[in-house]
Amino acid sequence: MAQIDKPNLHFNSVLWDGNNSSTTHTVGFQPDFCWIKQREDDGYSHMLFDAIRGATKYISSNESNAEATGSQDLTAFTGTGFTVGTSNLVNRSGDTYVGWNWKAGTGQGSSNTDGSINTTYTSVNTTAGISISKYSGTGSNATVGHGLGAVPKFMMIKETNGTRNWRVYHHDVGNAAVMYLNTNSGSVGDSTAFNSTTPTSSVFSVGTSGGTNASGSTYIAYVFAEKKGFSKFGEWTANNSTDGPFLYTGFKPAFFIAKRTGSTGNWHIYDNKRDGYNVRNWRLAADNGAVEDLGTASYIDILSNGIKIRSNQNSLNNHTGGMVYMAFAENPIVGSNNIPAVGR
Repeated sequence: MAQIDKPNLHFNSVLWDGNNSSTTHTVGFQPDFCWIKQREDDGYSHMLFDAIRGATKYISSNESNAEATGSQDLTAFTGTGFTVGTSNLVNRSGDTYVGWNWKAGTGQGSSNTDGSINTTYTSVNTTAGISISKYSGTGSNATVGHGLGAVPKFMMIKETNGTRNWRVYHHDVGNAAVMYLNTNSGSVGDSTAFNSTTPTSSVFSVGTSGGTNASGSTYIAYVFAEKKGFSKFGEWTANNSTDGPFLYTGFKPAFFIAKRTGSTGNWHIYDNKRDGYNVRNWRLAADNGAVEDLGTASYIDILSNGIKIRSNQNSLNNHTGGMVYMAFAENPIVGSNNIPAVGR
């Protein structure tokens, strides 16, 4: 499997100060999935946008609410980034924001007919292992095509016309359990969400769960395969120590989410832009809209080849149970230019 030498052509973060005026932010590519969070003061919800549903439609990682439309939130995807309007949720004057961006296939893509459910649209980046699919549920066991040509390791699925919880699949949790992105609960046994079936290189399975396949409901699925030099979806066992485990990813991470599996705990989010030096302690949580944690606790180091856990606090490592994570790269350890990545 070839290594991705330039991860920032497939994932990149951008920071901005709100100005209550329509503003275009440059990412370096046309994003197909943009996740925005206001960082301070008011604790607004996370805002998730994608090109499949249309730029102005959003869902929230910390809520089970149905999809909504905002005329002044994210207003357009551009060839090199995205434009935000005047909404307080994405651009209030005096507030700071972060936007995490992934490139799928650019735009709405086309229908995928590999599964027993034909997707309305599927946008795919096979190089980086990123797929976004929109489909309608049937209420019966089924499969949905993702187009990656590789087995997915991580999936986030949300009913868009109803209020059911997000369903999250992580290969280390298994196909007979789910996690809920919008809550801090641990993994829950559920044979109906993914029909107790591991995804294949062409399809993922859904059962009779309303969270993934209710008749009359529509869904958006963000699906990721692991790619050398770009993405890693793994697990570790916490040790309740400030000298926590080292997680080898094979690249310098740009984005890292971690979640406790056996019990309650936030979905911790860290990145390489908001807190530019180790130890990183600027934390957001995908399951709530709380403002950025700028506390004195040390959480992680972002290294040239992975993550070092530095905390025994806040469900990241304050226990001896299981944890899972997803990580996307800033740089490979050594690219084709033979220049090594370095930590800070």
